[in-house]
Amino acid sequence: MSDDMRLSGKRPVSHRILQLLFSVMLIVNLYPIVWIFFNSLKTDDQLYDNPFNFPAIPKWSNYAEAWVSGKVGQYFMNSVFTSVASVLFILILSTWAAFFISRFEFKGKSFIYSFFILGMLIPLHSTLVPLFIELNHLDLLNTRVTLLFPYTAFNLPISILLLVSYMNTLPRDLEEAGIMDGAGVLDIFARVTLPMVRPVLVTVLVLAFIDTWNEFSYALVLISDSDLKTLPLGIAGMSERYKQNYTLQMAAVMIVLVPTIAFYLSFQKQLTEGMTAGSVKG
Repeated sequence: MSDDMRLSGKRPVSHRILQLLFSVMLIVNLYPIVWIFFNSLKTDDQLYDNPFNFPAIPKWSNYAEAWVSGKVGQYFMNSVFTSVASVLFILILSTWAAFFISRFEFKGKSFIYSFFILGMLIPLHSTLVPLFIELNHLDLLNTRVTLLFPYTAFNLPISILLLVSYMNTLPRDLEEAGIMDGAGVLDIFARVTLPMVRPVLVTVLVLAFIDTWNEFSYALVLISDSDLKTLPLGIAGMSERYKQNYTLQMAAVMIVLVPTIAFYLSFQKQLTEGMTAGSVKG
């Protein structure tokens, strides 16, 4: 871009075309969410009469009914426990693994790192049956911790990849200074490395939370107890119990969407920085 163009504030035609395309994509993606939200505030008669107009009087009681009668509240708490616990395990294990892979030299290092990355190439659905059989033999089906195993395992590869890639770009001066001062591995990890990898940790946090919050396949296969169902699985069951009550189902869908949207928007800046930091610093 020329200096004259910068001074005049004009942008190339290609930039305007990209902006137009992104605007169209934004509208296409937002429209279903907005449509579901407005219809979740209607009565069934209003929905059948005209599904594309605004609700005359918002019926917020749909959310209360979905929360209590539809057991969405229980499903919500199950999802909170599963997602928070899984994310904690993912952060702890991936950070430690990435720290040793990036900062230490040991036999088999390349093999271990490649083994983790290979996990990204395995189709998740191909593991459903063997995982079901294994957890069944261990008596771990239909428990509070059932979903923690697959959620943690299958989020580790991408988490370790992001963390190792970022850590490899960091200088070792502070860590070497800590070693010279007699600091141990735990001190260096907690006081030096963790503060420096905070941007990519947020990225791992957001990606892992969204993945575990919205996951359906493993929950469908490994959980049959209605008291342990997560939100996606519970709402899928609502479509059978409330076949004609679409407004109630839409209210339940909005309850699922709001946490993920709010979570993403809260960490949007840090997520972008974490995804691009490694490539920029490299």
